[in-house]
Amino acid sequence: MEPNQQSLSLKKILVFWLPLASTWIMMSLEGPLLSSLISRLPDPKFNLAAYGVVFSLALIFESPIIMMMSASTSLVKDYNSFLKLRNFNYWFIGFTTSLLIIFLIPSVFDFLILDLIKLNREIAKLTYKSMIIFIFWPGLIGYRRFYQGILIRNALTKLVALGTLVRIFSMAITAFLLFAYSNLDGVVIGSFALISGVFTEAVASRFMVNGTLKKIKLFHNSSEMLSYKDIFLFYYPLALTSFITLAVQPVGTFFLSISREALNSLAVLPVINSFVFIFRSIGVSFQEVAIALLAECNEYYGKIKKFVFSLSLILAAIIFIIVLTPIYNMTFQGIFGLKSELVSFAFLPLLIYSIMPTLSVIISFQRAVLVNYKNTNPITIATIIEFVLIIITLYVLIKTIPLIGAIAATTAFVIGRLGANAYLIISVKKQTIKL
Repeated sequence: MEPNQQSLSLKKILVFWLPLASTWIMMSLEGPLLSSLISRLPDPKFNLAAYGVVFSLALIFESPIIMMMSASTSLVKDYNSFLKLRNFNYWFIGFTTSLLIIFLIPSVFDFLILDLIKLNREIAKLTYKSMIIFIFWPGLIGYRRFYQGILIRNALTKLVALGTLVRIFSMAITAFLLFAYSNLDGVVIGSFALISGVFTEAVASRFMVNGTLKKIKLFHNSSEMLSYKDIFLFYYPLALTSFITLAVQPVGTFFLSISREALNSLAVLPVINSFVFIFRSIGVSFQEVAIALLAECNEYYGKIKKFVFSLSLILAAIIFIIVLTPIYNMTFQGIFGLKSELVSFAFLPLLIYSIMPTLSVIISFQRAVLVNYKNTNPITIATIIEFVLIIITLYVLIKTIPLIGAIAATTAFVIGRLGANAYLIISVKKQTIKL
């Protein structure tokens, strides 16, 4: 049911990982596709800025549930653990959806977005209309990631990739139909497209896991009986980690809204994030792979570490080649459809941010090692370090110096991630020494 029990090679790691890498790459293309579409509709600056805010908020509300893929990859070993984690997942879906509904109460939304964050009123209006579409977003994310984790644990990564292909196809059709035949705002079109894609992927994942579930139901007894307390103690550091990581985005939006070149910064940052996420996603996709392989055999640590090092160097080389050559203008003006002024404006922030894919590969491996040994607390501590460093850096660069918002934001994100990586190097070393 799990990855091959034979000796692990770099080729086997690559074969096991590639479907998941393709999955995340396909998902990462959603942002550039929708940004490109929004930039070609009326009021592109306001709609791109609102899209960035909407996507940041959607990530926050899915954050408690987003680590469910790692949890099911690590914990679902038999029918008992399947039922316990599934029920826990349903409870968490209800919790996150309730928080989103409370947020969408007009008085609550106005206080947080207008009074506290002080977002531009036109952007806030577009944001609210779009967030209503996202009410079912946390539930769909939690549902599909739970079943995708089971597929990954059982070495069915190709099915995960197939589900994502269904998602991209559905999203693209929705986006282009609304683009061609509706008068909706660009950010609203983008929101409808995203939710339709996630819905079809969730349905596809449930159908594809049927055969695996039949096998899991044969395993009723386990030497390690999983309780709800066990799940909670394992999962809450992961949920807290994800929440803190994603909560930094609206905080960043607040600082951008009071920075130099605020509107330009708000407009280009989601485009920069979308582009860099194509490469960051490759690192993110490796986390569940490492968890699954380490669960099979701890002695695979050295081989996986070697693979991570090679992958980090390759990603760094590719993204810097793109940014520092004419490919940059071709990409951001030709594909993303940005005006020449915004293309020039985005260059330095993007150059600073280009190191993030490499850091993402490293942190995914670090987290996977700790998750495999059920030691998830250091992951939360590292994320708190990252969050604090980002906030301090943003404050200094925007309020004290002050730098242009987009430059300050990308610099802060890189400094924060470096701090988290540094802390986890120590934590992973302690964990491996114990073993």
